[in-house]
Amino acid sequence: MKKGKVDKFTLTVIVENKFGVLARIAGLFSARGFNIHSLAVSETEDPTISCMTIVVIADEKILEQIKKQLNKLIDVVEVIDLTNRQYEERELVLINIKVTSKTKDDIMRVIHTMGAEILDVGKNTITIEETGDTKKINSIIELLRPFGIKEVVRTGKIAIQTEGEKREN
Repeated sequence: MKKGKVDKFTLTVIVENKFGVLARIAGLFSARGFNIHSLAVSETEDPTISCMTIVVIADEKILEQIKKQLNKLIDVVEVIDLTNRQYEERELVLINIKVTSKTKDDIMRVIHTMGAEILDVGKNTITIEETGDTKKINSIIELLRPFGIKEVVRTGKIAIQTEGEKREN
């Protein structure tokens, strides 16, 4: 990657599962003018440890500053930059789509083709769930947009390192 090129980077931050840790990390980003593009946090198999998946848009210099600042926080156990590692990622999206008798069949075709799950069928809306990588989530949103999306609720990306060399996600 060329110096100064802005890109999305995915970090896994292993932290102690304590009150205020998320606030301190968010404060670190805010105080330095760094933006969090996506954030997901949950407990790990060890209830005293949490895993944060943080996606940032930055250049390499800013990314290095972010990693150094995170490593200085006392509750941070480890910062893993997944950029040059193999990993799997997923997001979850819930979508309410406007539906009419004229559009219902076309909407159902998109849902079926993409492998999404129907959660609710109402008089005026269909609510679906889709899970996949960022590209898949963006694709289903774009395919459904012409029908009239009423609401989109989307999680942040979660990621887990896997064995082997980096591959395209």
